[in-house]
Amino acid sequence: MGLLETLLDVVGTSAGEVAIEAPGDGPGYWAGGPSGIYSDGAYWLAYRLRRPVDLGRGYANVVARSTDGVHFETVATVTSEQFGCASLERPALVRLPDGGWRLYVSCSTWNSKHWWVEALDAATPDGLAEGTRTVVLPGDAATAWKDIVVTNADGQWRIWACRHPLDGGDEEADRMTSWFGTSADGLSWSMTGAALVPTEGSWDARGTRIADVLRLDEQWVAFYDGRASAAENWHERTGVAVGADPARLRASAGPTPEGRTVRYLSVVEEPGSYRVYWESSRPDGAHDLRTAKVPRPASESQSS
Repeated sequence: MGLLETLLDVVGTSAGEVAIEAPGDGPGYWAGGPSGIYSDGAYWLAYRLRRPVDLGRGYANVVARSTDGVHFETVATVTSEQFGCASLERPALVRLPDGGWRLYVSCSTWNSKHWWVEALDAATPDGLAEGTRTVVLPGDAATAWKDIVVTNADGQWRIWACRHPLDGGDEEADRMTSWFGTSADGLSWSMTGAALVPTEGSWDARGTRIADVLRLDEQWVAFYDGRASAAENWHERTGVAVGADPARLRASAGPTPEGRTVRYLSVVEEPGSYRVYWESSRPDGAHDLRTAKVPRPASESQSS
């Protein structure tokens, strides 16, 4: 079994262990939306905490540190009140070229389907909550942006952002495509177009939201969330898309089995192996943030 199949099998069978428990019991209480990196000999994880819709939805993004990849200590927390938004979605955590840190946050506009994305910059992770703020994807009357994936390698900033259409009415606003863009600084982005779109009549016909991207064997590999209908909103499953061009990806493998929510897969590359984080439903309807370690196949090369 290759790496991609192994990763899908691990998250699809709910293997591994709980890294962050849901903040409550029952439907609507979620810990998830992880964005992980391995840096300075430690695991760093940004994730989202959510309550049910009538209790405030996504109320916090947390940045935490771990020495073993499983047990985390909080170093910074940002809240929806801080951004004056109705809800926070999945964050994205990156190291800056100068050694600093950046946290991207997705913010929901009150009484609207509109979302925008801001960045927080700080010299250290514990300073991110009070970091310098910059709006990076404001959106407009026709477009909402959220749930971004950002990489910075070889002097090139790349982004894959979930786009929701706002010009088709509320009944269409849950549709998702993933767009690709580039930047010189990770703040001012040029969005070039859709990198991954739904497949008509398939399990991802209603939406394709990229959750993480790796560079493997000269190909770009994206793990993405998909749903077949509006009724599957909040209950997405995970698939894989590949391509020679980061702006042009096609569905390749998956999805994870029916009956369990598996979404927001984040793959952390560490010495000799990968550690994967994902959001998974449990029997009472809450979502935990889970993790598992997967050895790096000797037969597969990797570059970034």
